[in-house]
Amino acid sequence: MEATTSLLDAAAVGDLVLLDPLTEESLLHTLQERFRHSDIYTYIGNVVISVNPYQSLPIYTPEKVQEYHNCNFFAVKPHIYAIADDAYRSLRDRDRDQCILITGESGAGKTEASKLVMSYVAAVCSKGEEVDKVKEQLLQSNPVLEAFGNAKTIRNDNSSRFGKYMDVEFDFKGEPLGGVISNYLLEKSRIVRHVKGERNFHIFYQLLAGGSAQLLQQLKLHQDCRHYGYLNRESSGLPGMDDAANFRAMQDAMRVIGFSPAEVTALLEVTAVVLKLGNVQLSSSFQASGMEACSIAETQELQEICQLIGLDPSILEQALCSRTVKARDEMVRTTLSVPQGYYGRDALAKNIYSRLFDWLVNRINTSIQVKPGKQRKVMGVLDIYGFEIFQDNGFEQFIINYCNEKLQQIFILMTLKEEQEEYIREGIQWTPVEFFDNSIICNLIENSKCGILAMLDEECLRPGVVNEDTFLTKLNQLFATHKHYESKETQNAQHVMDASLPSQCFRIHHYAGKVTYNVTGFIEKNNDLLFRDLSQAMWASQHALLHSLFPEGDPQKVSLKLPPTASFQFKASVATLMKNLYSKNPNYIRCIKPNETKTAMLFTPELVLAQIRYLGLMENVRVRRAGYAFRQLYDSFLERYKMLSPRTWPRWTGSHREGTEVLLADLAFPPEELAFGHTKIFIRSPRTLFDLERRRQERVAELATLIQKIFRGWRCRTQYQLMRKSQIIISAWFRGHMEKNKYKQMKRSALIIQAYARGWKSRRLLRELKSQCHRHTAATTIAAYWRGYKARRAYRRYFRSGASTRLANFIYRRLVQKFLVGLARNLPPLLVLDRTWPPAPYKFLADANQELRSIFYRWKCKKYREQLTPQRRALLQAKLHASELFKDKKALYSISLQQPFQGEYLGLTQNPKYQKLHAVAKDKLVMADTVRKVNRANGKAVPRLLLLTTEHLVLADPKAAQPKTVLSLGDIHSISVTRFSDGFLALHLKETSTGGAKGDFLLISDHLIELVTRLHQTLMDATAQALPLHITDQYGFSTRFPKGAMAITVVESDKVGSNIPVCKKRGSNKMEVLVH
Repeated sequence: MEATTSLLDAAAVGDLVLLDPLTEESLLHTLQERFRHSDIYTYIGNVVISVNPYQSLPIYTPEKVQEYHNCNFFAVKPHIYAIADDAYRSLRDRDRDQCILITGESGAGKTEASKLVMSYVAAVCSKGEEVDKVKEQLLQSNPVLEAFGNAKTIRNDNSSRFGKYMDVEFDFKGEPLGGVISNYLLEKSRIVRHVKGERNFHIFYQLLAGGSAQLLQQLKLHQDCRHYGYLNRESSGLPGMDDAANFRAMQDAMRVIGFSPAEVTALLEVTAVVLKLGNVQLSSSFQASGMEACSIAETQELQEICQLIGLDPSILEQALCSRTVKARDEMVRTTLSVPQGYYGRDALAKNIYSRLFDWLVNRINTSIQVKPGKQRKVMGVLDIYGFEIFQDNGFEQFIINYCNEKLQQIFILMTLKEEQEEYIREGIQWTPVEFFDNSIICNLIENSKCGILAMLDEECLRPGVVNEDTFLTKLNQLFATHKHYESKETQNAQHVMDASLPSQCFRIHHYAGKVTYNVTGFIEKNNDLLFRDLSQAMWASQHALLHSLFPEGDPQKVSLKLPPTASFQFKASVATLMKNLYSKNPNYIRCIKPNETKTAMLFTPELVLAQIRYLGLMENVRVRRAGYAFRQLYDSFLERYKMLSPRTWPRWTGSHREGTEVLLADLAFPPEELAFGHTKIFIRSPRTLFDLERRRQERVAELATLIQKIFRGWRCRTQYQLMRKSQIIISAWFRGHMEKNKYKQMKRSALIIQAYARGWKSRRLLRELKSQCHRHTAATTIAAYWRGYKARRAYRRYFRSGASTRLANFIYRRLVQKFLVGLARNLPPLLVLDRTWPPAPYKFLADANQELRSIFYRWKCKKYREQLTPQRRALLQAKLHASELFKDKKALYSISLQQPFQGEYLGLTQNPKYQKLHAVAKDKLVMADTVRKVNRANGKAVPRLLLLTTEHLVLADPKAAQPKTVLSLGDIHSISVTRFSDGFLALHLKETSTGGAKGDFLLISDHLIELVTRLHQTLMDATAQALPLHITDQYGFSTRFPKGAMAITVVESDKVGSNIPVCKKRGSNKMEVLVH
């Protein structure tokens, strides 16, 4: 009981429903005291109020997560984790889709609150590789979207400049499957201008601060922020924010989500293009007609942009400086003035970035979306820009505040108005509470016929002169008597003097206060026009991502239909969002900004009190105090708590209301704590609900114990019966097994006895048979010896003296026969090179064995020769002849052994140029080859064609294919060669021959061995005389020439690198031949 009381005391301190007395002063004082003690969260029933401390507090640790996991909402101190846990458990256990609405001013901590909710849900979900991957992807979407969608404002260093609604989808177990992100109205005007003291979107500063030198060079960017016009040429420093670390975190988050390196690079390239567009400067000039025109002042930035996106610079320059207009089915290009050019440039930058952000959201949705077909539950988290009141409020603030009006309308309808209407609908007696209904303000803005947004669209579409003045005039006419609208004209009509309301402005009395809007720029921003030339230029780029962002730029798909206005698109998005939120069970987090200077733990009562008033917190507390804290349908209530009464458990057969009444009567709650409506049960105090939940948990534990007991009994009985059945089967099988073994043993014993008996009988019979056999053998042996004795005695008279010789000859013939038969069976292979032969088995057969070996080898050679073709036979004869001439005499012979003699090396039959050479000889060709003839005058060699026939030797010019010399074989006297491995030879001619007048010939041949051999053979066949061959050493030989004899000296030298000799003339009658 004491523990319960302490819990209730804590809840009373943290729940404004229990505040007494209830006044604005007491409510403000309670919030201030709790804030002073670092208790930044307070309840109004199940609504959480969060006051931004502007510093980190130690209340978000893993231990805190476990403390609030599966806890009772009112049993612990107020915390954002409590509402997150309550929403998650309602989704998981009660199968009810949830949404968490986070509202408040800019800088009140809405973005941080949404991240805390998501991190808590991720922490309490079950673990698993796939589940952890989904949770990580959902959480890592925040750094990416914050980088591209958040910026520093005067009131907030990390202000969301877009609205984000994330639907996180779960399976029936409460495990996350994925999600879908919707974005609303990105503040794209911040791209081109922002006030002093604020920053552009974070991604620009993060890219410049965190990008590597290589990346910045690839993107053609400078690291200094003051280089860029869209960054106001200001320093990027922001206390407490590390842009470089945030850039690395964003890159890591993209990898986790599933972005490929190519996608990240393309994303950063388009971002760099937007940043560099701000540096494109225009200059003014005048055409011949006197009209003003603009041109690019400095083309470097334009060229770098076009290099990044793969576009011809002239196309982009033409799109920025001129515009195509259609007039009477004719396209006319007109030049733009400098202001118009800057407008087009800024419109292009805004459109690129806005479409890039939409692509980014869609790409994240592709990674985290759930596969179709799965049953899912949904928890929505709304983080949207807060109510904004600036010194100068424009179109963006008007749209943002309209969205906040709609959210306030949801809060009013679903927490205040619907609560009271529900009491009336259910027939519950209670005291009504007065509250402000902002439906009149929402209708003022969004009425489809005469709302401000409808009038703005009408002005944008109206032909003729359209500007902000005509728009403001129309508003003044329509809403002159509206109590939530005022302008300078309506004040003058009512004779009210207000110097704070300029003539170009109108003022709306929002739920959060009066906001003055400057209509300048309303028409332009609502139209959000982008010249078609710029769209077509972007579509024509080679950059795949940028090309996909401008599908309307395709010249084949040109549409003259005006695109929907910005206000129309946003109104439709808000309507879809409202419909989505209405379909879910709402959970509210109301964020409050404690001071304007973002100072840690500073509480400004006046500022907080203003937010308490326009947030309607007092009305919310009054409704909760006057009403009932909890209500539920009878069937759901009975289904959840029926186990608390023995009369309703386990099954109630009556109506659900009767069952609920019986159940609560048995629990004996005070009557003033309960109220029975037509379809629902109402419980006034959270303490009663807490008591119900506590009793249910205790009863569930008892039922779980009972189920466990019954289950264990059933399992034990089943196990016993199974064991008993198994024991009977095992016993039966065991007894059968024992009897089988006993029978086998008896059978084995009988067989052994039978075997021994048969063995004894067989052995006895064997002994008798052996005895008879021995007697028979003995008798036979005696008879044989006796007959032998008689035969030997009779043979002695006939024995001759030559018996030993005949026996020896018989043995010799038998041994020779055995040797020859064995040799015939083991003859060596019939290979000519195989000289193996089996040895003689006996010494007297050695000579015969050697003679047989010689006969067998000659027979093998004969067989081999008979198998040779005539060509092969002639080739081997030539090789044999070469061996007789050169073996062991010339070093070149051993090299030529592996070279077959081909004879014809010139290809006379294929080359018609050489065919007439063959016709000169008029006889059979023996050899044709290329040689080098040595000039006897200087020792130089010239190529010649050599043809050897059966009767002639012809030397011809290779170029002209004309014979130079024709020698008869009978004119050749002898040949001289060296003993070295060179191809040098001297052809000595007879003095009386017809060719002898020119003297001897000195030739160098690559086939010397074959040439000399074939010449020798041919001469032998023709004249039956051998050709004299002289193989000389280094002393050389003498040759004869017309001018006298010449001595040829052969010199062996290492300077000659090959087998080709070198001839050098040494004086008039001497030549030196250098060989290797």
